[in-house]
Amino acid sequence: MLPIMVGVCLACIGSAMLTTAVSLHLGKPGISPQVVQIVLTAYPVGFLVGCLVTRPAVGQYGHERTFVAILVLALLAACGFVFTDFLPSWICFRLLGGMAMASLFVVCESWINLYAEQHNRGALFSLYMLTTAIAVLLGQLLVALVGPQSPHLFPVAAVTVLLALISKFVGGRWPVLPATDPDHASSARPVKRLGPLALFRLAPVTVVAIFQGGITNMNIFVLTPIYGTQIGLPAGTTVGLVTTVSIAGMLAQTPVGWLSDRFERRIILLVQGVLSVTLCAAIAWVGNSSVPLLFVLFFVYGCTALTVYPVAMAFGASQLHSRHMVGASGTLLLLYSIGNVATPGMSAGLMEHMGAPAMFLLLGGGAVLVTLAACYNLLRRPVVAAAMQTIEEQV
Repeated sequence: MLPIMVGVCLACIGSAMLTTAVSLHLGKPGISPQVVQIVLTAYPVGFLVGCLVTRPAVGQYGHERTFVAILVLALLAACGFVFTDFLPSWICFRLLGGMAMASLFVVCESWINLYAEQHNRGALFSLYMLTTAIAVLLGQLLVALVGPQSPHLFPVAAVTVLLALISKFVGGRWPVLPATDPDHASSARPVKRLGPLALFRLAPVTVVAIFQGGITNMNIFVLTPIYGTQIGLPAGTTVGLVTTVSIAGMLAQTPVGWLSDRFERRIILLVQGVLSVTLCAAIAWVGNSSVPLLFVLFFVYGCTALTVYPVAMAFGASQLHSRHMVGASGTLLLLYSIGNVATPGMSAGLMEHMGAPAMFLLLGGGAVLVTLAACYNLLRRPVVAAAMQTIEEQV
């Protein structure tokens, strides 16, 4: 899997650099706020589109060839920033970039779930999550190394995506996936997408936890600087909080993945939900009383909340037939991206009317839902093959 992870890492580094470089450029004086808003919105819109269109492409061309096409698309989008600074065209480039990254994630996550077995799915998924987290961090380090105001930011980002494409051919073919069920392989019936309701019937805690993962990952990184400012922390301390959460999430991926392969994943999600609720309450009530205590709470929260996504995905994959893996990955990633896009404005509004700790009211509320969904998933009857077939026929 090393060549796959190298390609994913390089592509994510390039995407992270482009996101920062575009934001820095749009922050220059003289640029219309309306144009800025449209350019920034294009990426999440493209991401949502990518979640919807990837399944047919994988069904037609397979994971590996679709992966190559995605990298070519990402490279074209990155090169657009190099050759023109015409802002209306940047809307298209960001749209394509968001679509490419969503498709990349759907392809990789569905391939990993098909390739993995029950005893190592959590570890492989955690390795993938660790790779993407390191890539985002390396992207920011590269921006600092090249220079935030350097004219070479866009070319370096494009070269990084190009290296991702080259690594695919240098690394050779991907490992062979396990053979599919011949009964389904020979079926002429087209495989439809499993929608959120069907997935909820199969694995309620996965649907809730993936949506909560989108809420957490976006809000904690976007709104923590605002939170720090509102409670009177210096800028350097606020940046330290964001860095602490990021490092905590990276460090916890491997041990949590190891645990999820050896213990019941629903119980792990239950523990993560309870811990997240407790930590959100602690940060809201006593976090601003001591800066060292606040750093400790943020670190433990990062270890807990930022590892929910891989455990939930691994559990969801264990409940699905392989023929639905790609469609389910796209649907779950769509839910994740909706959580990303829809909730920061809600959190900011709560913080404006109720104060900085209200940020953790929304995060804690989502963690309560994960806890309740995990309890429900543990207490209900397991979904048997006949019930699963009924659900499949209804989609």
